[in-house]
Amino acid sequence: MNTILRNLLAIVAGVVIGSIVNMIFITISSSIIPPPDGADVTTTEGLKASMHMFEPKHFVFPFLAHAIGTLVGACITTWLVKGKKLSFAFIIAVFFLAGGVASVFMLPSPMWYTVLDLIIAYIPMAYLGGKLGLRLKLQRNHS
Repeated sequence: MNTILRNLLAIVAGVVIGSIVNMIFITISSSIIPPPDGADVTTTEGLKASMHMFEPKHFVFPFLAHAIGTLVGACITTWLVKGKKLSFAFIIAVFFLAGGVASVFMLPSPMWYTVLDLIIAYIPMAYLGGKLGLRLKLQRNHS
């Protein structure tokens, strides 16, 4: 397969699979940590209106969704690209970071969460995911 096509497909796979992981965490979050009484978490408007009721525990799963979604997406992409290119993990980081920045503008959140999310959940997780992807690639090549 053409290297450029393969690498583009690897990026698409990383974005899609990372997004699926993200949505799984968001979907299960309210069944593990219920939202505050009276909070409507089914719509963006409802979230905006009830965000003031959220406690730190309510931000655990959104953070995990962002961090683990990025990590998995970067790992998959790095594992699939041609060669040993950690730089492709950062393409995934930029994609998910853009989503995180958009989320900050769409949904008000406490400053501590915004800073933690934007600084830790994307670039560092993509780096770790990329390193894991490289390790998996080496194991696959030595098998």
